[in-house]
Amino acid sequence: MRVCVYGASSTRIDQIYIDEGEKLGLGIAERGWGLVFGAGTNGLMGAAARGVTRGGGKIIGVVPTFFQNVDGVLYDKCTDLVYTETMRRRKQTMEELADAFIITPGGVGTMDEFFEIFTLRHLKQHDKPIAILNTKGFYDDLLALLKEMVETKFLVGSTLDCLLVSDDPEELLEMLQKEIEDKQEKTGEEQ
Repeated sequence: MRVCVYGASSTRIDQIYIDEGEKLGLGIAERGWGLVFGAGTNGLMGAAARGVTRGGGKIIGVVPTFFQNVDGVLYDKCTDLVYTETMRRRKQTMEELADAFIITPGGVGTMDEFFEIFTLRHLKQHDKPIAILNTKGFYDDLLALLKEMVETKFLVGSTLDCLLVSDDPEELLEMLQKEIEDKQEKTGEEQ
């Protein structure tokens, strides 16, 4: 099982976000899951990776080749590094390698990754679980906007049913694990 974690690469964010990101990474490793991420050493990307490293887990970093020669950008303890030619291919590779997705607080890049994976799920191009770590209510406004889109009929209500949301990393991982187990049980019944 590999979990793709999307999140900020900023070095200027509050420590609470970093701490929660490290807890998330540690929890991923403690479950025996691997991490797929954008290979960054800073922000929530780096925090999740450090947590996985501390827990002895495996890490696949996916990075565009133009970051290859930029000092201090790449996390140096990745088990594997996969290089891509473009950012678009990076997202596709991360999606292909992952069995589930967790969105942590982040900027425009994280929003891009979230909305792409969320749209693909809505269009039935994958059925992988999507979880949102809502540290300090970071995503409250976005979740309210999505609900407003449902209320105004711009979005089908059942589309939101696939999103697992918690402000606690451990609770979020438990929700994700249950979702995966339920999916495996359902798949077993259909065979």
